[in-house]
Amino acid sequence: MVKKFLKFFAEDIAIDLGTANSRVYVRGRGIITTEPSVVAVNQKTGQVLAIGEEAKKMVGRTPAHIVATRPLVSGVVSNFEVTEQMLRYFIEKVHKKRFLLGSRPRVIVGIPCGVTEVEKRAVCDAAKNAGAREVFIIEEPMAAALGARLPVQDAGGNFIVDIGGGTTDIAIISLGGIVISKTLRIAGDKLNQDVIQFAQEEYKLLIGERTAEMLKIGIGSAYPLKEKKQLPMRGRNLVTGLPEEIMVSNEDIRKALEKSVKQIVKEVKEAVEETPPELLADIMVSGIQLAGGGALLKGLTTLIQKETKIPTKIIEDPTTTVVRGAGMVLENLDQLHEVLVETEELEIPK
Repeated sequence: MVKKFLKFFAEDIAIDLGTANSRVYVRGRGIITTEPSVVAVNQKTGQVLAIGEEAKKMVGRTPAHIVATRPLVSGVVSNFEVTEQMLRYFIEKVHKKRFLLGSRPRVIVGIPCGVTEVEKRAVCDAAKNAGAREVFIIEEPMAAALGARLPVQDAGGNFIVDIGGGTTDIAIISLGGIVISKTLRIAGDKLNQDVIQFAQEEYKLLIGERTAEMLKIGIGSAYPLKEKKQLPMRGRNLVTGLPEEIMVSNEDIRKALEKSVKQIVKEVKEAVEETPPELLADIMVSGIQLAGGGALLKGLTTLIQKETKIPTKIIEDPTTTVVRGAGMVLENLDQLHEVLVETEELEIPK
């Protein structure tokens, strides 16, 4: 009886553990928080000073011994201890009171396609050490498809492209499983780096990642825009060492992003070429669905549709699609358990 009460007391959660941002869904309550996947650590003491929004504010503004870092690289755990601290922060944010013995929640975590068994184990270990009772893994394109309410359990083809911060996941889904999948380490972060590199090569101007992201979101595009737009690009001149402002156009930023965008489109086309004919016939009707923050890049749907000859559209609220899908599994674990990645061998002995 006590165990049943404690399990009821624990609020099960789903986490979209992203390279750039993490989102948390609580069973029965929906999405409760979205925060940057950034942790500020004092390297002298090893103490975690801030997590999420507070840590992001410290980026580029800290003394040498304080480092604001991302514990995930391309959606994969690169710093186990810091990832554990971040997961603990999210879990304790839901459970505002201290954990009661046995009241730990079940946790579903979204990961990119194609991660290794070691990388899966790292996620499971970090979540269990952070206070989870049970850990389930779901691949992000599957979660995105569920979040978009696509009929993934039917015998039809569903084509999803999830462009996050660290990775682009491309998947063909049918009968509750992924038929074809591709993971590309080119996504939002790489596009930001492209803008930074462009500023250095073209204008000898050193700009920060925030400025690059602002330009990408403001005037960046994957396909030529009808009207010309401009924004100021502010940074430090690498020749004089002095601050400088240069006006750049949407055409400049499009050219900066062109190489990476072409690589994403190339992988999408290859996935189309590998798709079995019957599933491809379904996809020609249902179309290609874009999820993730990168889906919001202007003109990307137009470019993919032109290159693949398949209707392409952005899923409603694409940035929360993965966590909404993971939340659906959490709410209906009995009916949707088959979409989870097999993790029986990853269970940690109690």
